[in-house]
Order: sequence, then C-alpha cells, then structure tokens
Amino acid sequence: MILLYVGAGVNHFLHPSFYQRIVPPCLPFPVALVYLSGGCEVIFGLLLIPTATRRLAAWLLIALLVAVFPANIQMTLDYWRHYQPGWWLTVVRLPLQGVLIGWAWRFTRG
Repeated sequence: MILLYVGAGVNHFLHPSFYQRIVPPCLPFPVALVYLSGGCEVIFGLLLIPTATRRLAAWLLIALLVAVFPANIQMTLDYWRHYQPGWWLTVVRLPLQGVLIGWAWRFTRG
C-alpha cells in the first residue's frame, strides 16, 4: 500500500499533464490541485510506515480517495465523450476506488 501511494504521488510530479486533464473543469487551479494531491499521496503513503501514524494516514488516504473521485468520474466522461480507446478501463476504475477505501479502512482499526 505504501508503494502504491508513494509511486502514484511521484507520478503526479513526473506526468502532471495527464492529471491536469482529468481535473473537473469546475475546480480552480488544476495544476496546483495535481501537485497537492500528488504530494498528499506521497506524504500519506509514507505516514503508513510508522505504527504511530498508520491510523491517521489511513484516514487521510480515505479522505483523499473521496476527494479525488470526481477526477475519476471526469476521466470516464471525457473518454466516453471523445470515444477514446480504453473507456471501459475508466469505468472499471470507479468501483476500484471503493476497494482502495476498504483497504485503507483496514488500517484505521489499529
């Protein structure tokens, strides 16, 4: 789980344009949101390492997963509207958020 979030967070800094495209247009400052969410993924992922901060990190990751869910919906809508290949993968990704939340939830119980 640590590697997943740290790796995903670092990817926000390596490929920000991909993430900028999926920020819903109603949200301001898409570049800042991409870097903020990537930084949060890295920090929250690293906070899973110490036992003392693991529960907090799990709660923060759950909040982050909920916060970025609109971007996943936006990506699905954009792929569908533009008939992009791989549209079905974006649809599969939506319930995967629930799986990731469930995985993080297991760490909230201490």
